[in-house]
Amino acid sequence: MSSLHVVLDANVIFPASLRDILLRLAADDLYRLYITDEILEETCRNLIIKGRMTESGTLHLKREIKRSFPEAFVNGYQLLIPSMSNHVKDRHVLATAVKVQAQVIVTQNLKDFPSNSLSPFDIEAQSPDDFLVHLHYLNSEVVARNLIEQAGDLRKPSKTVPELLDILAQHTPRFVALARVHFSSTSYSWPQIQD
Repeated sequence: MSSLHVVLDANVIFPASLRDILLRLAADDLYRLYITDEILEETCRNLIIKGRMTESGTLHLKREIKRSFPEAFVNGYQLLIPSMSNHVKDRHVLATAVKVQAQVIVTQNLKDFPSNSLSPFDIEAQSPDDFLVHLHYLNSEVVARNLIEQAGDLRKPSKTVPELLDILAQHTPRFVALARVHFSSTSYSWPQIQD
């Protein structure tokens, strides 16, 4: 089991392509995922509000994440929330990280996690771009295989790896640039898209 303990904020679970690669890499043990029902509820609420998913779709998403990562769900962090000094709306995320002694919080809202709130707990906030770059350097082959599998699993509509990378570039441009260099410098046999 990976010794890198990571809490994902709701905003990095919101975009489907980003959520998919982050969860795949956790399943492949590049890091140990931690999450709470509160974080997942926030994600699902926003997916419904923004019209990205129906309520039944979010129920399915919650079931699948809980089924795939039952050990990732954290309880008992609530008592720590009042002592957190970061942005009030994200104190539950930091409290979760403190509870599990995570090293990293992956978030799009770095400003809500100032270093003076994190340093007493030896926790770092990273953008999803920085985090995925780190995982790429940790094991580029596992990351590349997961990108290929992710593209191969997309059906509505189907996507090639370069098309998937174009989508991911919206959230993780440096990571995508590294992935493109990796794919161009290595010979891969791309899976054929089945219609």
